[in-house]
Amino acid sequence: MKLFEYQGKQFFEKVGISVPKSKLIEKENDLADLTYPCVFKAQVPVGGRGKAGGIQLVETKEKAKEVLSQILKLKIGGFPVRKILVEEKIGVRKEIYLSITLDRSRRMPLLMMSGKGGMDIESVADDLIFKEWINPLIGIQSFHIRGILPKLKLDTDEEKKIGQIISKLYKLFRDYDCELVEINPLVIATNGQVIALDAKMIINDDALYRHPDVIAEHEDLTVLEQEAKEKGIAFIQLEGNIGVIANGAGLTMATLDALTHYKGKGGVFLDLGGTDDPEKVKQAFELMKKAKPKVILLNLFGGITKCDTVAKGVSAVISQEGIHCPVITRIKGCNEEIAKDILKDAGLITAETLQIAAKRSSDLAGR
Repeated sequence: MKLFEYQGKQFFEKVGISVPKSKLIEKENDLADLTYPCVFKAQVPVGGRGKAGGIQLVETKEKAKEVLSQILKLKIGGFPVRKILVEEKIGVRKEIYLSITLDRSRRMPLLMMSGKGGMDIESVADDLIFKEWINPLIGIQSFHIRGILPKLKLDTDEEKKIGQIISKLYKLFRDYDCELVEINPLVIATNGQVIALDAKMIINDDALYRHPDVIAEHEDLTVLEQEAKEKGIAFIQLEGNIGVIANGAGLTMATLDALTHYKGKGGVFLDLGGTDDPEKVKQAFELMKKAKPKVILLNLFGGITKCDTVAKGVSAVISQEGIHCPVITRIKGCNEEIAKDILKDAGLITAETLQIAAKRSSDLAGR
């Protein structure tokens, strides 16, 4: 789960990492008692806020109303802005990039730092990014900090302060089962303080039950994704116009790859997993209908899942509510012949192979 910046900073404060004084606002009445100049920062679960106009310096109360209105009308990365974090303006002497993430290839946390703070880390040259891998059995040690800080060419007092922040950030990373904690930028202010001007935290969804103090605000989900989550259905919306229903993550990804091969674009993909409950299938198909794809491709392999019970769920939705677009089906496995008869009777198009189904779907979607 991605936390908003203001949530991340609340956790930073809990472990003793300094952040700017701030206030969270949502409407004009919240502008009372602000001190100027200050910085208005849109709260969305994606980057690119500055380029989109979501971060602005505000000098006066009159300007604050105008900027508030502008930012609340924005959509950044497809997400509407509903909250703004207003922070005191900080005089900056130096910006640093600092993060701890999970390196899955080495199966251990990775500490990264760069003197090019404030930039997307992807834009920084590799030789300017300094890395230390942390054995999770021993955690962060002084030799990790001694190995990385001298590369930034800081003075002794600055190294000491940032070293303490690295230790605190690692504690947060471990205590909250994070996949990423990032400060970009971590600044050395003109008064000598070291302050986190930004905060990014991503917590492993499967560990959320251990952290009741983490408030889940699923702003990174679309309305339909949120509805699917509440029903326990794996459902993701993309930018294409072909809806994909499959069972199992591997088969779903293979279906998207096949569509791409034939110049098709997956717009929604829905993973049925191992379910063959007709009611669950019916709910999944209803969600797909709400997404309004141009074509729906149903690709099913019946192993544990019985093909005919899935087909019954699909047929039930179509017979009761109709369907607004062509549906291409490719079904293999347990009771596949029964399933094909059910789907043919429902007026759906059947295909013998994934390649044929993907090509037919792509052709229909491109018309």
